[in-house]
Amino acid sequence: MHTKKKYSILEMVLWTRFETLLFIAIISICVAGYFFLDLQWLEIPWTPLALIGTAVAFVIGFQNNSSYGRIWEARKIWGGIVNTSRTFGMFLQDMITNEYCQTTVSQGELEKEIKILTYRHIAWMTALRYAMRAPKPWETILKQRTDREWGLLPPEMENKLENDLELYISKEDLNSILQKSNKQTALLYLQSHHLRKLKEKGLIWEFSFLELEGVLQKLFTLQGQSERIKNFPYPRHFATLNHYFMWVFILVLPLALVPQFGEIGSKIATSNPVIGKFFVWATIPFYVIVAWIFHTMERIGRTGENPFEGSANDVPISTIARGIEIDLRQNLGEGADDIPKQFPEKHHTQF
Repeated sequence: MHTKKKYSILEMVLWTRFETLLFIAIISICVAGYFFLDLQWLEIPWTPLALIGTAVAFVIGFQNNSSYGRIWEARKIWGGIVNTSRTFGMFLQDMITNEYCQTTVSQGELEKEIKILTYRHIAWMTALRYAMRAPKPWETILKQRTDREWGLLPPEMENKLENDLELYISKEDLNSILQKSNKQTALLYLQSHHLRKLKEKGLIWEFSFLELEGVLQKLFTLQGQSERIKNFPYPRHFATLNHYFMWVFILVLPLALVPQFGEIGSKIATSNPVIGKFFVWATIPFYVIVAWIFHTMERIGRTGENPFEGSANDVPISTIARGIEIDLRQNLGEGADDIPKQFPEKHHTQF
């Protein structure tokens, strides 16, 4: 996500440059027709246009509120993943012991089991973030010219899942996981099976086993909530109508704006004929400003509908997952040289 205080003017200009050029072309054609072809009869009154503009503003505002709600919900879900992951790591270190074991094992064996479970949890987060980055037909990230131009693509679009997973789980588990369609679910199943085996060996007390299974249940819930946002888009009929309503307003606006400026120019011509004659061309900057505002607000809502696709305004799940990994591995006692660094920022953007 974008981490600077605000976008610069240059960034906003570059993000909307193609639409801005289109608006300039539309209004220039209308003004040229009015000025050179004397199409002064082609106009509509302000009242119906004001009603259309008000309606468009309301539906765009509703879309933006809904989009922000999806982003905020996604952030709360991944905040829950952060807290639950830390709890899981703490439980593993304190609940896998020889206290209730009939045949004790060495401390090294206990640490090995804790490490396997912790690393598999990191693999679960890795599989989940890759699943959240998988492109959907309704998403916009692959269509964003500026994101591609500036190299603002999340690490999941530059790496492969199997290459990352092999760092955390055994080859046997990896081969099994890659055959599943929902890899993050399969990893939680493996976690549960592993915990049950440790309980049967006596390395986990029965009540501790229930606590750990409860944590896995919470992870399943958070995973399902995250998948719900990813796999269920903002309703397409709302998004489609908002888009069309906005363009209807933008295309009809010149029919009211150009004659209005022409009428003002006629009044000015009584005192200054030169300025009055060419005053209608002042319509261009005013129209571009109004059209730019409406279109940009609609585009903000449209690009904010999917908080996991990997744009500069989405929830930084890659950064969050890597932060959890660093915490868990530090608490395992690993050295700084063994722990991966946080994903670097790209142009003040975190993923």
